[in-house]
Amino acid sequence: MAKETRAHFKRELNLLDATLLVVGSMVGSGIFIVSADIARNTGSAGWLILVWVIGGFMTLTAALSYGELSGMYPKAGGQYVYLKEAYNPLIAFLYGWSLFAVIQTGTIAAVGVSFSKFLAYFIPGVSEDLVWISIGNLQISPAQLLAIGIIFLLTLVNTSGIKSGKWIQLIFTLTKILSIAGLIVFGFIYMDTDVVRSNWDEAFQLKRILADGSFLNYEGLPALGGALAAALVGAIMSYEAWNNVTFVAGEINNPKRNIGLSLLLGTLLVTLIYVLLNVMFTLVLPLQDIAFAEKDRVGIDASHAIFGAGGTVIIALLIMVATFGCNNGLILAGARVYYSMAKDGAFFRQTGKLNRHGVPAIALWVQFVMASVLCLSGKYGDLLDMITFIAVLFYVLTIVGIYILRKKAPHIERPYKAIGYPILPAVYILLGAGFCILLIIYKPEYTWPGLIIALLGVPLYYLHKKFFKG
Repeated sequence: MAKETRAHFKRELNLLDATLLVVGSMVGSGIFIVSADIARNTGSAGWLILVWVIGGFMTLTAALSYGELSGMYPKAGGQYVYLKEAYNPLIAFLYGWSLFAVIQTGTIAAVGVSFSKFLAYFIPGVSEDLVWISIGNLQISPAQLLAIGIIFLLTLVNTSGIKSGKWIQLIFTLTKILSIAGLIVFGFIYMDTDVVRSNWDEAFQLKRILADGSFLNYEGLPALGGALAAALVGAIMSYEAWNNVTFVAGEINNPKRNIGLSLLLGTLLVTLIYVLLNVMFTLVLPLQDIAFAEKDRVGIDASHAIFGAGGTVIIALLIMVATFGCNNGLILAGARVYYSMAKDGAFFRQTGKLNRHGVPAIALWVQFVMASVLCLSGKYGDLLDMITFIAVLFYVLTIVGIYILRKKAPHIERPYKAIGYPILPAVYILLGAGFCILLIIYKPEYTWPGLIIALLGVPLYYLHKKFFKG
């Protein structure tokens, strides 16, 4: 018991570690897949790139705004803490609950299955197309079981201390940055001039591309709004998890400086990678091939166009590295939020304890259980659609919190102030709110399930408060 009392977070993460956590948590398999859906909805190379630029601008703007909040409250839990200070414990709980129920755990599950999908290129026996266990309507593939195994392994490693998770993040994130950079360079070197001309002659005509190669023009603003909303879902989802570095504030050296700086450097680097990678896609693949790549795996087709038959092996290995490192960052960071919630009496009490290595081991294992359930459910793909709406909604609320705290807590030290305040944060609020409204109107299937999950937190909050307040 004495050891539990003395246990504390260890500040083992420097600026490089924090930046790599931002990058590593963001870059998974999505960037190699979602461009297909964006191309189908926009029908042009210019708009494909513009969607990625818009997503990057929104993410970078939000990250610059979070710098102020991270300097004010350099505590474990990050965004959960910011919402509690700006609003109230209920709003913070709804965020923490959504993170646990779908945002963090659903992403962990989906990324884990993505790793298995690409491992199947080398070991066909782990394919998601196979069925190992069938219970009624529930069919479980070896890919799902392997994903659970990977999540278990990374959870176990992270229970042995922040240093273990930090080294996995360092090795795998640097490897994927260098590998993606190499893929981009080779794509520019071996571009197909005929493909470039075809893709970029009419680069900014927004239309829907159909499977037979024909195009469908959008008639009126509602159709255009729906198309852009649908296109942005995938891009914004691929930029998701940039805020995870705020969750581990208690383990970062000089957090008042390094969290804000890592957010800036990390999101800027990922935006550059995403935009350049998609430009490369348009240099080696006709737009039709991007839009209708088999199973939307644009990265594989692009790598095949550059490297020939060996391209499939190269990109499969790259995506495995990307997803493994991505999941490590997600697993490492997410547990710190549940730890902070438990410290406030808003989550299972045991998750608020640190083990002898100074990490919230029980919170890590509770997260593992939830992610495993979502893996077995087979609904991780559907979850990703609704995650985007909920995540952006809470980003908007958090950035509104900057204005609230400027009035509510003017005397708290702000070593780093939101760049461009009050204009840039307001731009994000308008863009984020507009994105959410477009989804509510034109893509309700992406919104109402997520809203229901988030709002389930209201009765849970009051039930917990009534029966477990001790």
